[in-house]
Amino acid sequence: MRHNKVGSVMTTDVVRAEYGTPFKEVARLLADHRISGLPVVDEDDKVIGVLSETDLMMHRAVTPDPHEPEHHPRPTDLLPGARRQRARSKARTAGGLMTSPPVTVHADDTIVQAARTMAQKHVERLPVLDEEDRLVGIVSRRDFLQVFLRPDAEIRRDVIDEVLVGSLWLAPRSVEVSVTEGVVTLTGSMERKSETEIAVAMTRRIDGVVDVVAHLTHRLDDAHLRPDHDRTPHGVTEDWLRRL
Repeated sequence: MRHNKVGSVMTTDVVRAEYGTPFKEVARLLADHRISGLPVVDEDDKVIGVLSETDLMMHRAVTPDPHEPEHHPRPTDLLPGARRQRARSKARTAGGLMTSPPVTVHADDTIVQAARTMAQKHVERLPVLDEEDRLVGIVSRRDFLQVFLRPDAEIRRDVIDEVLVGSLWLAPRSVEVSVTEGVVTLTGSMERKSETEIAVAMTRRIDGVVDVVAHLTHRLDDAHLRPDHDRTPHGVTEDWLRRL
């Protein structure tokens, strides 16, 4: 099934820092380009970390105030988190301030995969890598919003062409497809129960689909049948049957 790839929505002119980029230069890059974060790369353009406004603010928060009374060591100061904070308070370059390892995606990943990664990792942007893991772009949550702006007619065409005809080998009008504000409604009768499940699952993965409402009936309940070469469709559909 065709999905829009990350490479189609990413920003290719990436503001970046190197390991030795000074603190003030990082702050200037963020301010001048009005961005809240950037990737940190090595000499081979491999992403080694990410740096955000939060990292810079944390640096100031954990930097000792020379006017405060001298701090006496506590047992908690030996914990890994405390040691990292002390190291950050002394950092003067991007390499010491960055968060590592970075969360990244590849340009040929689907937008759905990248959005899922962003949600699971609770990050607002993702450096994009090529086949050799070099930085080629960056995507943010805002970049993904355009996926949900696809016209309903375009989504409907994809459901018919890619799901019903291309994967399930059905006649174009055997199942009625309507789309309203990204919500797809499937209405009709199919041969097997497994095919109705596949139709719904594949439709959910079409770019721009908000939800799927299924009014599908079936002639044969094959949920408890072991699929074999006589009963199971081949190709893409066979692969989906294995996932269900």
